Amino acid sequence: MDIRFYNTLHRSKEPFRTRDPGKVAMYVCGPTVYDDAHIGHARAYVAFDVLARFLRFAGFEVTYVRNYTDIDDKVIRRAQEVGTTPGELAQRYIDRYREDMARLRVLEPDVTPRVTDHLDEIVALVRALVDRGHAYLLDDGVYFSVRSYNGYGRLSGRRLDEMMVGARVEVDDRKRDPLDFALWKLAKPDEPSWPSPWGAGRPGWHIECSAMSLKYLGPGFDIHGGGMDLIFPHHENEIAQSVCATGQEFARFWLHNGFVNVNKEKMSKSLGNFFTIRQAAEVVDAEAIRLFLLGTHYRGPVQFDVELSPEGHLVGFPGLVEAERRLAYGYETVRRLARAEAALAGKHAPGALPDALAGAAAGFEEALRAALADDLNHAEALGHLATLQRTANDFLDRAKEHPPAARLAAIRRLREAMAGAARVLGVFEREADEALAEIGTRGLQRAGVTAAELDDAIRRRAEARRAKDFAAADRIRAELLERGIELMDAPGGTEWRVVRG
Repeated sequence: MDIRFYNTLHRSKEPFRTRDPGKVAMYVCGPTVYDDAHIGHARAYVAFDVLARFLRFAGFEVTYVRNYTDIDDKVIRRAQEVGTTPGELAQRYIDRYREDMARLRVLEPDVTPRVTDHLDEIVALVRALVDRGHAYLLDDGVYFSVRSYNGYGRLSGRRLDEMMVGARVEVDDRKRDPLDFALWKLAKPDEPSWPSPWGAGRPGWHIECSAMSLKYLGPGFDIHGGGMDLIFPHHENEIAQSVCATGQEFARFWLHNGFVNVNKEKMSKSLGNFFTIRQAAEVVDAEAIRLFLLGTHYRGPVQFDVELSPEGHLVGFPGLVEAERRLAYGYETVRRLARAEAALAGKHAPGALPDALAGAAAGFEEALRAALADDLNHAEALGHLATLQRTANDFLDRAKEHPPAARLAAIRRLREAMAGAARVLGVFEREADEALAEIGTRGLQRAGVTAAELDDAIRRRAEARRAKDFAAADRIRAELLERGIELMDAPGGTEWRVVRG
């Protein structure tokens, strides 16, 4: 399979060639754990989860490392604000972050290192930089000299003399250059610290990722990923310090996901327009968040619309609600196929596939692979899956046109194709009845209908139908439909779904 990824380092799509044949070593910058994960985190980690899934699907043995920054200025400051220790605060938010990722169906990486567990490796890397003349000591810590590395600026496409001091760059007249950054910060009163040859302190932000990625993956590893906001200075600094410390290439491919825009403005905490995964998951089924994010190419901006009241209070997330409808449609398709197979299995042996359906399934699988192999185009892959779902429903609508044996073979082939896509994209993997029940619960909450009210309406409608009072039965159904709940009569009883709200 010819796989190509856009490499930020060279600003072009390139054939993906790995350091070791058949193996992929991949590092993604993880969260700083001082608060709940927001939609921007979901954007990044869903995209790189699909990348890891796809590479395994393509036959690679993948080692995926994603870190936790569990000590830095933000962690310390937040711990002081809430009256706890940085370690306790970090553990709390690591636990909550893992819960959020599980809701999004993001698989746990192979290695999830924490900064505070890797102080020896960090100190050793700083020592190597000092010994090689790339770092110097001031009275508050050890700094990297950016002008000691001739390649500085390659990743971001910036010329060193034209760079302006930007986000997360410390301004200090004592430094040799304004862009020089801290590798090791000497301890301040009432802050956690660890011993080092330069005095007790803690690591700077950039050095931690170099130390952890090099420990678990070694130099020249295959993929380094993160958000576009990390290109400069974080990833630029990682490259500089890593190459200078080891004398070897750091990472071969640099992949960066796009920003999340909230109502056409870039989401950021400074603007106060960010929303947590937990806030969104209170409104819609969490898998709908994943489906929504997959609908945009990972390098493009995600348009995340938020509905606010005139007073500025959160009303809802229209895009996520629409994604939840698509999620429900997909699971309804999965359930229809499962029920159709159960009705035939044991009574008939599968026969030959109808030619048109065999071609559609094979074409879908080829298109899915091609989309993901072309710079991880999960949005296009998701579109192919939606087409396959429509094909499956169209087939089920006309299934009796085919003999039972052919029908059974077709249903199984459709289920197989959809399940394969689900494993790679991380959607529609749950048991259908359970998923639809959870999706329905969220819809009822938005519609303002309680489960007891719904059960009562279904019971009253059934009684009216038994009494042949069809006008009353239709009125009950219409009243629910007006509130966004559709009742459907099925062989096993009355089913329902949310169609609005």
